[in-house]
Amino acid sequence: MNPTPPTVTVVGLGADGWTGLTPAARHALTAAGVILGGPRQLALLPPECEGERIAWPTPLRPAVPGLLKAHAGHRIAVLASGDPMFYGIGRTLTEVLGAPPRILPHPSSVAYACARLGWAVEDVEVVTVVGRPLARVAAALHDGRRLIVLSAGADTPRDLAALLRERGFGPSCLRVLEQLGSGEENEVAGTADGWGAAPGDPLNVVAVDCRRAPDALRLGAVPGLPDTAYEHDGQLTKRHIRAATLGALAPAPGELLWDIGGGSGSIAVEWMRTHPSCQAFTVERDPVRAERIARNADRLGVPGLRVVTGAAPAALAQLTTPDAVFIGGGLTAPGLLDACWDALPAGGRLVANTVTLESEALLADWYRRHGGELVRLTVAHAVPVGTFTGWRQAMPVTQWAVVKGGPLNPNSPSGDAI
Repeated sequence: MNPTPPTVTVVGLGADGWTGLTPAARHALTAAGVILGGPRQLALLPPECEGERIAWPTPLRPAVPGLLKAHAGHRIAVLASGDPMFYGIGRTLTEVLGAPPRILPHPSSVAYACARLGWAVEDVEVVTVVGRPLARVAAALHDGRRLIVLSAGADTPRDLAALLRERGFGPSCLRVLEQLGSGEENEVAGTADGWGAAPGDPLNVVAVDCRRAPDALRLGAVPGLPDTAYEHDGQLTKRHIRAATLGALAPAPGELLWDIGGGSGSIAVEWMRTHPSCQAFTVERDPVRAERIARNADRLGVPGLRVVTGAAPAALAQLTTPDAVFIGGGLTAPGLLDACWDALPAGGRLVANTVTLESEALLADWYRRHGGELVRLTVAHAVPVGTFTGWRQAMPVTQWAVVKGGPLNPNSPSGDAI
């Protein structure tokens, strides 16, 4: 016989501890046979919470199923910081249990911070660096935007100020809000350029009023970043072609891209910058370029980009099924197009760019067989011609874009291949 599933209640706890809890939250804790939480949270509970207190082990996520199974049939209370469903344990428990537990939320640190600052919550972007790279903040940096950064500890404000200076946002105003909701609230303010405050309380969030330095490179929110935003050796999908390519790839939140022949990583980087939930693998056989891609991803705020050093198609074998594939190099490698096509699910997109006649012939054949859209993209730049100005034509790029299972030829009323 299977043991009775545990009864789990998640209680959001603020910095004010027991005194800030509702009667329902207090009852859930005093009635629990087992209380799970971090050591700091458990220490805030009074003696009348008589259940067995168990501190979360590290790493936490793999331990959750075993702890719940070990206490099957008991009333379990789980302590969370603030709102359990806002970057909290509530999500993990819902996934493990297969259904949401009973959740008694407390105001989140973001709610407290916006209340203290007078900032409208809907106008603020929240970035957490708890268990995540600080470089993620870079993708949210735009002049005039307001950020709330959920700190990983006492050193986060100092490290964040350094990142802002490095990314050209030194004039930004920082306000470190400590122990929000408790009787020991404290605030430290300054600019990133002038930041010199010593590390304070580890329980803090940082409010950032973003201000770009006048001489800093401006990075927009849509694909087509300036070429100078990237470190590269010439292997870079140039700005205007990159914008058209991302338009054809059409990233949507939560989708995964394979970027094959990564070069400088620009396609994968800008795919991931379209939404925080977008993911990408970039495959690059040159180890030097692979390292360069990782640096570009970190600098441009998408450190989660996964760089695979190896040659396609062999390097694709262990990758997660993509929603879209971009081939920027190596089109004529035996079996590459076939491997990418086979990996795509129905409705997946494939976009391939080339500048060579040999690869163009290959794309024309695939277009004939599978439809999609075959276009030639040309860009010319104005350059000095003596004392005048003329056009310098860049190499034309042939691009094939197709949806697997889509119409054979969208330009034909019948949908027949040509």
